[in-house]
Amino acid sequence: MSTFPILSLVTFLPLVGAGFILIIRGDDAVVARNARGVALWTSLFTFFVSLLMWHQFDSSTAQFQFLEEAEWMAAFNISYRMGIDGISVFFVLLTTLLTSVCVLASWESITDRVKEYMIAFLVMETMMLGMFCALDMVVFYVFFEGVLIPMFLIIGVWGGPRRVYSAFKFFLFTLVGSVLMLLAILAMYFESGLTSIPALMEHSFPASMQTWLWLAFFASFAVKVPMWPVHTWLPDAHVEAPTAGSVILAGVLLKFGGYGFLRFSLPLFPIATVEFTPLIFTLSVIAVIYTSLVALVQEDMKKLIAYSSVAHMGFVTVGTFSLTVQGIEGAIIQMLSHGVVSAALFLVVGVVYDRMHSRTVDTYGGLVHRMPSYAFMFMLFMMASVGLPGTSGFVGEFLILVGIFQVNTLVAALTTTGIILGAAYMLYLYRRIIFGKLTKESLQKIFDLSGREIAVFAPLALVVIWMGIYPMPFLDAMHASVNHLIGQVETARTLNDAVVLVGHSAR
Repeated sequence: MSTFPILSLVTFLPLVGAGFILIIRGDDAVVARNARGVALWTSLFTFFVSLLMWHQFDSSTAQFQFLEEAEWMAAFNISYRMGIDGISVFFVLLTTLLTSVCVLASWESITDRVKEYMIAFLVMETMMLGMFCALDMVVFYVFFEGVLIPMFLIIGVWGGPRRVYSAFKFFLFTLVGSVLMLLAILAMYFESGLTSIPALMEHSFPASMQTWLWLAFFASFAVKVPMWPVHTWLPDAHVEAPTAGSVILAGVLLKFGGYGFLRFSLPLFPIATVEFTPLIFTLSVIAVIYTSLVALVQEDMKKLIAYSSVAHMGFVTVGTFSLTVQGIEGAIIQMLSHGVVSAALFLVVGVVYDRMHSRTVDTYGGLVHRMPSYAFMFMLFMMASVGLPGTSGFVGEFLILVGIFQVNTLVAALTTTGIILGAAYMLYLYRRIIFGKLTKESLQKIFDLSGREIAVFAPLALVVIWMGIYPMPFLDAMHASVNHLIGQVETARTLNDAVVLVGHSAR
């Protein structure tokens, strides 16, 4: 496994599947059936290979593993470099799992341009995986921007009535921040002559330069998280996207920002990170409280879950910038948990939307009488969302609060209100949809989960319970990398304090 290019295999397998779908010929029914089959088997095989990669992963080291390198633009010292560590390995697994789920979830709901839809999803999977595996800034940027195109098409072609507006809003918000990040990458290249991410981590940028570089990267990652006040594209994108589009948007794309902070902002610009930590805490606390209150008054189920995503990602940024082992590990667990739980909640909405073609809460009520299996699945993921002990949501939030309490008790206290508000809006939503008498005539013949829908929810439910009851396989794998990351920040901060002290003494 040390010489086999498993990361390239995982990354580009979906692209191979997309190529096969592209050459499928026949009438519409045959093309749709074959496109679904190829997409499902491709995504499942990619998930299997990623599990094999995790099995071979060495959790005792913080070094990048499964390294691959090939010349690309040698004149500019830019190479195709791939590798993963304890931080990125789980995002690869999350991406391959959710893509398989999305293909299966779209089996019956997508009937128009099925071939193009499946191609878009597989191309997007390659772009997402490449971004998490890239160890070169230029390669990272290519994959990072490449995700925009298939997601833009998924929202704009297969979305709801306001799909074009939402697709352009998503595209423009993301692109503006990314352009600033590109300028920062160029500045780093001209300063160091390097594009290799591990090499850049060893390079010490001047403190004044770190400030501007940090802000440029922040502009891109804050939109992706999304942080308040640049979160407004998210509810529109979720409401208009097809169900699987919302799943991958909440499950993976929102993690780009949190992953970017961990991979770039903290290790490359540690001095600026410490300087801007109060700003991050302020924006995160506002996001947690404000968007939770907004979620309480939503009548559209998708929009409620979208606003809850902003609040949960506020926990992630608080934990990340606590610069403690518990806080950062909690942030990673929270991102993984949110990826699975939010994906499941959007699928829960998609189930009843496919039957009733409505996302309004008042359309439903008393569904437990007709859909007991659905009510159970909904309850499990709702409880995970509010952080019930024994579910994945509890582990992440608990570790984040332990980490931030060591740093700032006021921020910890304010962040904790998000748990209370989260329980309020999720329990309120569940009560109105599931409990009560089944009085609406339109719901009298609604049917419970099919075998395919149970197959969609089962792996997500398994992950939620596994992470909640026994999170050690996840924590052990990331522990060395998180310790190394904190060590990088502490070393840089110590050196900077020494330089400042010497400068004062010289005066």
